[in-house]
Amino acid sequence: MTIHIGDTAPNFSADTTKGPIDLHEWAKGSWVFFFSHPADFTPVCTTEMGRTAQLAEQFAARNTKPLGLSTDTAEEHLKWIADVNDTQNTDLQFPIVADPDLAIATLYDMIHPQQSDTQAVRSVFIIDPALKIRLTMTYPMSVGRNFDEILRVIDALQTGDANRIATPADWNKGDKVIIPPSISNDEAKSLFPNGWEELRPYLRMTNVN
Repeated sequence: MTIHIGDTAPNFSADTTKGPIDLHEWAKGSWVFFFSHPADFTPVCTTEMGRTAQLAEQFAARNTKPLGLSTDTAEEHLKWIADVNDTQNTDLQFPIVADPDLAIATLYDMIHPQQSDTQAVRSVFIIDPALKIRLTMTYPMSVGRNFDEILRVIDALQTGDANRIATPADWNKGDKVIIPPSISNDEAKSLFPNGWEELRPYLRMTNVN
């Protein structure tokens, strides 16, 4: 199944390290950072799980729930969490989905046969409170994710939703943003009363923070 930006996140019910969940019920009212891993007790995955746990307050400040997935059982996940906590000096509290039959990995197109027939690649799905897919990223098994970028894109999506803006290359929270061409100058005057810098008629920069 190919999942596109703007699609409703496919629902599933699954066992996790925090008990059974229904994705849509569990996610209700929050953003979700849903991310997959090839397998438990693997080195890159261990660092990524640990980093997510270390950033718990950062995700909470963005009303974002992390949700991991690995193609092993919940029992294996719980054993692995002990290693994650010990080696990464953290306390992992977010749920990790059990997917030993690859049903969810297949549903979300996480199985890439040129990488593995039985392990998920490093997929990322950012899901908004309306359960829409807002961003997808896929990394190969050998490359750990950049969590600064994951937090940055959540900030960009939330800032865009709140202010009807777009964000330029390398944008970080507090930087100038772009007024989309679909907003006329007349409308922009009411939306952005502090004004803007017009580099070109189609490229207008302003501040929203």
